[in-house]
Amino acid sequence: MFVPGNNPGLMADAHIYGPDALMFDLEDSVKLSEKDSARFLVYQALKTIDYGDIEKVVRVNPLNTPYGKADIEAMVFAGADIIRLPKSETAQDVIEVDEWITECEKKAGLEPGSVGMMAAIESGLGILNVLSIAQASPRLIGIAIGAEDFVTDLKTTRSPGGSELFTARSMLVFAARAAGIAVLDTVFADVNDDEGFRREVETIKQLGFDGKSVINPRQIAPVVEIFTPTAKEIEHAERVVEAIKEAEEKGLGVISLNGKMIDKPVVDRAQRVLKMAMAAGVI
Repeated sequence: MFVPGNNPGLMADAHIYGPDALMFDLEDSVKLSEKDSARFLVYQALKTIDYGDIEKVVRVNPLNTPYGKADIEAMVFAGADIIRLPKSETAQDVIEVDEWITECEKKAGLEPGSVGMMAAIESGLGILNVLSIAQASPRLIGIAIGAEDFVTDLKTTRSPGGSELFTARSMLVFAARAAGIAVLDTVFADVNDDEGFRREVETIKQLGFDGKSVINPRQIAPVVEIFTPTAKEIEHAERVVEAIKEAEEKGLGVISLNGKMIDKPVVDRAQRVLKMAMAAGVI
């Protein structure tokens, strides 16, 4: 869930809504005259508020701005789990941030590699380079798409069906899977359009995304609900795992369940369903 870095009230209360991660924003939601004060506010929040096991992510300003380096250094010292780099267009963008994080870790007395990184793709060039970006650093735990900047770069606008984002979203998923990292979808800005939001979450889940960014606490529950396996899916997954275990004990190479052959992709999907169910706390 995004939290503006210039809003101390939201920073103090954001964790009570139960998001998996909080993303404190020092970039687009903060005007130029408040960049330094927002950095100080987020630093103090991370140092003084107990966010429990909620992941702490900070979207910093790009390294080529007057604020980028100061943002990263302050957030490393503050104890951020992940630095989110906006407007990533090349692998070199990621490498340069990685190198600066390493310098900041040394200053802070942290083990190099302690702080993770996420890259946000927000332009056509970034999408065309997405695989090299996804593979640019061992720090990179995930990539994401920033839709508003992306559609602006493409000289179009966002539509209810999201057709203008389909290719970019698919390429993002391909790159994330090739790199072995997570992939997260963009925000849905109309917090009053509950049906539209649910449709978009269902779409990105079907495409293969691991999660979605939100801007309002009301949007958390639908995301969790849609990504949480159903009782029917869990039951089937348990039967698949049980069947394959029984086959291994009997030395059988091939086994079927309800007339359908169970092979490795089926087993992998079943195991993922059970992991997701455990993460959601339903089993």
